[in-house]
Amino acid sequence: MKFPKKSPANSLRKKPRFIHLLGKEIRKNYILYIMIAPVVAYYIIFHYWPLYGLQIAFKDFIPKQGFWRSPWVGFKHFERFFSGYNFWTLIGNTLKLSIYGLLASFPIPIFFALLLNYLPGKKFGKLVQMVSYAPNFISMVVLCGMVKIFFFPETGVINQIIMALGGESVDFLSRPKFYRSLFVWSGVWQTMGFSAVMYISALSGVDYEMHEAAIIDGASKWQRIRYVDLPSIKPTIIIMLIFALGGIMGVDYQKSLLLQNSLNMPVSDVLSTYVYRVGLLDSDYGYSTAVGLFNSVCNVILLLTSNAIVKKKTSTGLW
Repeated sequence: MKFPKKSPANSLRKKPRFIHLLGKEIRKNYILYIMIAPVVAYYIIFHYWPLYGLQIAFKDFIPKQGFWRSPWVGFKHFERFFSGYNFWTLIGNTLKLSIYGLLASFPIPIFFALLLNYLPGKKFGKLVQMVSYAPNFISMVVLCGMVKIFFFPETGVINQIIMALGGESVDFLSRPKFYRSLFVWSGVWQTMGFSAVMYISALSGVDYEMHEAAIIDGASKWQRIRYVDLPSIKPTIIIMLIFALGGIMGVDYQKSLLLQNSLNMPVSDVLSTYVYRVGLLDSDYGYSTAVGLFNSVCNVILLLTSNAIVKKKTSTGLW
């Protein structure tokens, strides 16, 4: 049987039909499109349009000449960064701080969500939940100010306790060996409650009949957590882990700068603070953009790699 060939006229008719169907769909659900329009506009204006400026990573950018007339230099800025004396120091500081933060901050919200799930009494559980959320709404400037006040030499609360117990005052903020712990655990305190929200929501979807069956079989709370709760929220844990691994090179520059001083600089200087310093303070725009682009590319590679590995092992991934 011979099928009739598609004529150019038939293929041209499909496009107006598609546009007609799209217009019909928009008219039918225009409220939803209006609601999502500000979000789409936000990402286009503040996340996609600025990508136009990445070209200055390959130029000797001169503000007076603009993006187009600034001379191209190819990979000059990248070569300068890779051959710099502080390249491995910056990479090492970033990775050490990020991995330490990941190991400390990732499992704690899971344990906290499980704890809240088994607290007796709904009112008490809601009170604990509300108190744990509160630090997340403290601004980073206030949080770092609190850290400095609490750990200030001699007059800080922590040093007052140490001296009351017979010890000597310690300048925590000026000693590099204490910097990472202050940075990480203050962040855990601030974000623990809010980060647990995702796991609390996942736990609320666990079928209680599975718990009833486990109780009838004589399972303890620990066994119910291990064999019922954790397997049920495993996909959520995996997704959050992939996101955490994908951002392992992205240390919060604002907090790093606020806690940074000349004495802890050997461990507190990370890629994000370096970009801020050479870009805004030294006005070396092309070089700082190249360093920032390198950081972003590393995060993308980590995200894709971690997603591929986890999906291969567990059949769960972002896509």
